[in-house]
Amino acid sequence: MRASRLVSLLLLLQTKGRMTAQALADELEVSVRTIYRDVESLHAAGVPLYGDAGPAGGYQLLDGYRTRLTGLTEQEAESLFLAGLPGPAAELGLGDAVSAAQLKLMAALPSSMRDRASRMAERFHLDAPAWYYDPERAPFLELVADAVWRERLLKVSYRRWQAPEEVTRTLRPLGLVLKAGRWYLVAQGSSRISTYRVSQMQAVTVLDEAFERPAGFDLAAHWAASLEEFQARQYTGEAVIRLSARGFESFASHVLPAVARAAAESAVPDGERVRVTIPIESIGHATGMLLRMGGEVEVLAPDELREHVTSAVRQLASIYLRSGTDER
Repeated sequence: MRASRLVSLLLLLQTKGRMTAQALADELEVSVRTIYRDVESLHAAGVPLYGDAGPAGGYQLLDGYRTRLTGLTEQEAESLFLAGLPGPAAELGLGDAVSAAQLKLMAALPSSMRDRASRMAERFHLDAPAWYYDPERAPFLELVADAVWRERLLKVSYRRWQAPEEVTRTLRPLGLVLKAGRWYLVAQGSSRISTYRVSQMQAVTVLDEAFERPAGFDLAAHWAASLEEFQARQYTGEAVIRLSARGFESFASHVLPAVARAAAESAVPDGERVRVTIPIESIGHATGMLLRMGGEVEVLAPDELREHVTSAVRQLASIYLRSGTDER
């Protein structure tokens, strides 16, 4: 365990440069005292590692020092063949590079690990797009990825859902995110950081002008916060509904996870049924969602939603009763 931690400490300093003892302790989930002991052990082993005191100090490897560590564990070797998605890599123009890297890695592994890694690739396949969605065409993805990598400004003509539909923006591209088979660009405009769907870009020009990334920007943390904010905006109200036992059991298969989670957390017995409170996007959206469940659900509140569902049911009944009479 300690040997593995020493290796991890060494690789952290090699990849991230200068780091404080506290930052290393946070990364490795140990105490600062443990980091001090580990650094002494690396010194004793002849690793050219030095530390500077003060607020701007920290530990750092001597310039030019690179470790030649190749000791992958079996699980690490296996996981590397799940980490790369061939489809998205090809979309980014990296398909050949990923294939070449995997071949080189395979050749460098001991025969026992090579067999296990091959079995992993043969038995597990990652398919990013969601069901019922055709793959999106994103013809400018490689250009966008190049600008992200080289930190170059992008001039983008973009089609959006609100007026004016066609807009032109000059963006600082900070990162690309693949979500359910769709590529999104996280970029900074004139003031704030926003998300742009790459397939909605109508024209893209990579400018020669470079830009500086915001200090401390973390793409994964920003994306997680954006999703949370989006969900908070998405649900504008609440509904109280009563479900049959069968309806309650199957409810999660008809709705999004956040709605299913709210139903499970708020469920209380109500006679032979179960009463739950769920978030809703709008009256119209909730009407369509609940109608799919037929008689397994009854709307109790708000009154406007109950009236919409009642009106839709009456309209459907009228159509089917009339068509049945006409046929006779």
